[in-house]
Amino acid sequence: MMLPKAYYRPMGRSIGYSAIIILTSLLIGIIGYHYTANLPWIDALLNASMILTGMGPIDPMKNEGAKLFASFYALFSGIVFLSSIAVFISPLVHQFMYELHIEDQSEEKP
Repeated sequence: MMLPKAYYRPMGRSIGYSAIIILTSLLIGIIGYHYTANLPWIDALLNASMILTGMGPIDPMKNEGAKLFASFYALFSGIVFLSSIAVFISPLVHQFMYELHIEDQSEEKP
C-alpha cells in the first residue's frame, strides 16, 4: 500500500503532538520527583522515565508526599501513554478506514 504525499503531513503532526504530550508528562514527573522526593535532577529524570514507560520506580520514596506523588504520577502516566499512542496512530487508522471505503453498489450508474 503506497501512501499518498498528503498523508505525511498528518503523520508528522501526530508524531509532534505525541512528542509534546510525552515530554510534558516527563517534565511533570521530573519536577515532581525533584521537589517531593528530594532527588537530584538526573535521578528524578530516571524515575520519571521509568514510571512513564511502565517499568517501575528506581529510588525508594522516603516521605509520604513523595509516595503520594509517585502513586498519582503512575496513574497519570498510564493514561498519558495510552493517549499518546492513540494520537500517534490516528492518521494510520484514518488512512486505513479511507482505504476500506466501498461505494454503495445499490445506486445504478448511467
